[in-house]
Amino acid sequence: MYHNPVLLKQSVDDLVTNPDGTYVDCTFGGGGHSREILSRLSDKGRLFSFDQDLDALKNTIDDPRFTLINQNFRFLENSLLMHGVSQVDGILADLGVSSHQFDEADRGFSTRSNAPLDMRMNVMQNLDAKRVINDYEEGELADIFYHYGELREARKLARDIVHHRKTKSIETTEDLKKLFSYIPPHKVNKFYAQLFQAIRIEVNQELEVLKEMLVQAYNVLKPEGRLVVISYHSLEDRLVKRFLKNGMFEGEPERDIYGNYKKAFELVKSKAIIPDEKEIEENSRARSAKMRTGIKVG
Repeated sequence: MYHNPVLLKQSVDDLVTNPDGTYVDCTFGGGGHSREILSRLSDKGRLFSFDQDLDALKNTIDDPRFTLINQNFRFLENSLLMHGVSQVDGILADLGVSSHQFDEADRGFSTRSNAPLDMRMNVMQNLDAKRVINDYEEGELADIFYHYGELREARKLARDIVHHRKTKSIETTEDLKKLFSYIPPHKVNKFYAQLFQAIRIEVNQELEVLKEMLVQAYNVLKPEGRLVVISYHSLEDRLVKRFLKNGMFEGEPERDIYGNYKKAFELVKSKAIIPDEKEIEENSRARSAKMRTGIKVG
């Protein structure tokens, strides 16, 4: 299976309120969410799905209501305009790396396989993990590890990398892991998950791309249109939670003399939805998922 969609029924239940409407799946992947959305639409309904990964194009759906756009979802608004669409009824974004990307060893996403340092979701872009590890300044690496991986020992990690690469380039995931053989065994799995996450976020500019998508999603949603986002780590979830609350990523919104501010969205539920034990048992990658749904204030 290319990818086992997370929170499939719950996300599409929240998303599709008008069978005749126009919807967007920002992260097509294996097409699981897209197929479920199409099953809820009438003949008048339309679905536009985005994916920058060329491998995902092999999963396209033969349906006249469906259009697959081979673009990063940071180009959401302009891409829809190119297809004659200025407003939509709902947008879904499942932010996780697909199972396929993790399982394809040569993509370099997985901590379990020895592979070239890559981690690009779009294999056509120039920046990859090898360039990050071998070319970035020590301070830049430390910031990435600290802010994106939430690694307290970020400065030491960056120093170790810079010291090693003076004599030999770091080419593979195994080369990188060997530098940190001093990590205690009981901390190894979490450490490498955080380290690889930090590098992957930098390579794909994931947080900046997410911010751009959320702002554009607000722009193209109709009043009372729905935005459903499934995130997989706290950095993403904090951005989504804050944006759904007040349409901002930092700072405080302007308030009236009564202390009220204009909301961007009404939350369907105040707390994030998480997968139940059965889904986690069937798909371990669902373990960290959190889903939030907002209704655009009209």
